[in-house]
Amino acid sequence: MIGTGWPRTWPGSSRLADRSWMAGRGCRRRSGDLAGVLSTRDHPVIDEAAARFRAELRCPGLLPERATALVVAALVRLVGGGGDRALIGAALAPVAPRLCPQPIGWERRWRWTWALVERAAGRMGDGPAFWPAEVVGRDLAAEGIAILTVRPWLRLPFRPGQAVPVCVPQHPGRWRWYCPANAPRPDGTVELHVRAVPAGTVSHSLVHEVRPNDLLHLGPPVDIGLSMPAVPEPPPAGGPETASAKAAPAGAGRATARDLLLVAGGTGLAPLRALVEQVAAAPDGRRVTLIVGARTVADLYDAITLDKLDQAHPWLRVVPAFSHDPFVAPAEQGDALTVALDHYHPGQQVHVCGPAAMLDLARGRLTAAGIPADGIHLPAIW
Repeated sequence: MIGTGWPRTWPGSSRLADRSWMAGRGCRRRSGDLAGVLSTRDHPVIDEAAARFRAELRCPGLLPERATALVVAALVRLVGGGGDRALIGAALAPVAPRLCPQPIGWERRWRWTWALVERAAGRMGDGPAFWPAEVVGRDLAAEGIAILTVRPWLRLPFRPGQAVPVCVPQHPGRWRWYCPANAPRPDGTVELHVRAVPAGTVSHSLVHEVRPNDLLHLGPPVDIGLSMPAVPEPPPAGGPETASAKAAPAGAGRATARDLLLVAGGTGLAPLRALVEQVAAAPDGRRVTLIVGARTVADLYDAITLDKLDQAHPWLRVVPAFSHDPFVAPAEQGDALTVALDHYHPGQQVHVCGPAAMLDLARGRLTAAGIPADGIHLPAIW
């Protein structure tokens, strides 16, 4: 999942775009050799061929050492037909014009591959190819869940509620989607909540192998249906934030169209916590109820941060929901959707993020409860 704009990411490489270095017979031969090797899907042979390809072109800026494995892995997966073609195709956009200019006749599979590259690159638009990001913090928040804080080398232009594809060096070419758990920060850091899933190679590496000072790759952020408008709506007349707003019952009167009911299950908390931080950065009179679902009290992670947010903002109400814990208060017993419906009031915008099983049920249950379809926001990628 890599966009375009490689020259802006790698200083000096823009000069390479003007070189007609592929016109030489030797380069054509090396390109053909690499194409043939990629089709074998023999990874040691591919690595050797990629290194030879890069060295013999004598263009150090073309495929920087850190990016060689990433680009080659994307080529392999495209040729083999594996993975999300559009997203993997975008990985080749930075080098496509130089590896395969129009005058050169390629095998049928390469014409097909580069067509995918062009379409993916067109959708991605301009911007850095990817954001190298250093891991600066790691916290095992619960069994199988890690909170990673990363600092991209260049500021990542994301909005709360968006998703970012992440790649680890241990598995080049494999990208997995994660939503930042924070609003943009002055220091540019991004917080990722990762649960290790069975047979999940990337998630397992992120939770159990990644350490501070390691390097990750972040792809371009995309909207998935959870973001709020970039410009807040004006606050209602006489609606400054006051302590009495929290003391009053959440259902007192009719909620404004901007009030939020956020329903999180597991690490689906991440994008919804980012929305809370977005509101906190510019309070405008809206009220926010955040339902945080977990099986038991022991499974509830990030509790300290949630408690700090709850205490700091009178417009915010954080409500835990425990589906398998008989020892909690009755008002906190039940799955997240059930507890959320108890807190819903007409006019609220409902954002839901969580496990696939929860999302499969969400729209039907919320619609059956009388919530308008245009007031329900579910992630398109999760």
